[in-house]
Amino acid sequence: MASENNAVDHRVRADDAVHSAWDNELEPVCTVEPGDVVRFECRDATNGQLGPDATVADLATLDIDPIHPLTGPIAVEGARPGDVLQVDLLEIDHDGWGCTLVLPGEMELGLLAEEFPEPALHVWDLEDGIAHFVDGIEIPIDPFPGVVGVAPAEGGAHSTFPPRSVGGNMDIKQLTAGSTLSLPVAVDGGLFSIGDGHAAQGDGEVCGTGIEAPLSITCRFDVRSGRSIDGPQFETTGPFTSTGRDERMYGTTGIADDLMDASRMAIRHMIDHLHDERGLTRTEAYMLCSVAVDLKPNQIVNDPNWTVSAYLPEHIFPASHRR
Repeated sequence: MASENNAVDHRVRADDAVHSAWDNELEPVCTVEPGDVVRFECRDATNGQLGPDATVADLATLDIDPIHPLTGPIAVEGARPGDVLQVDLLEIDHDGWGCTLVLPGEMELGLLAEEFPEPALHVWDLEDGIAHFVDGIEIPIDPFPGVVGVAPAEGGAHSTFPPRSVGGNMDIKQLTAGSTLSLPVAVDGGLFSIGDGHAAQGDGEVCGTGIEAPLSITCRFDVRSGRSIDGPQFETTGPFTSTGRDERMYGTTGIADDLMDASRMAIRHMIDHLHDERGLTRTEAYMLCSVAVDLKPNQIVNDPNWTVSAYLPEHIFPASHRR
């Protein structure tokens, strides 16, 4: 629940306000004033089709149409095209569980989708700020919304999968509680929506999912009329590593004349490392990369080849298995 310092002015329940497309003709579920605090109840990315007792067999009947159920939209009084909507992410709470999926087939999710043709699922128990994986591996959690944005200026229904200049499926894992997000307003009221909660994610979300989790998110809204931006901007204190501090990492690299190819190489090499030297199956390694490994470009100036590295935090392993 929100603290006394973040007294909630409005509560938006997922049962009353879920949609799965960006559309500036959607009616707002409510209109709020600048300065108001809103508590959003957000379903997990499967729209409640999976739960803490789910198994991989459940993926065979998973309906992908409602994926990315967003809570909203809400309108903010006074927001006009050309303004900036400021969103302070005050508090983010999870429901105690999450899941990571490998979804092959028609969704073709994941950096290495063709190399992992079988569905896979890991259901995470989230307790004491930790997500528990196989072999004693523990992932620190710091929840954030994978999708957060306002309605686009273009009419009609638009997919929630690609991010856009007004936000959306950005998957910025640093948009945690305490962060401030600024969004360019494209339509009257902004029509803000939020969802796709993650308990944790590596930069890259390489298997197509992080730790997907239902969340409750408390936001404060303001309108900045004297400022104009062309895309989302944000202020955050991280985490920029899994623990939020400098820590020992194991890195693998990809070097290629295409950044996507270099990224794939770096992750393939990390999967090899996790399989050959850490004892994980290749599918377990792929999922672990998606929730705990950060992809970072190291250089994009030494034409014709670029360098991308994958960073694995050592602290997630039991002490006896660290390097």
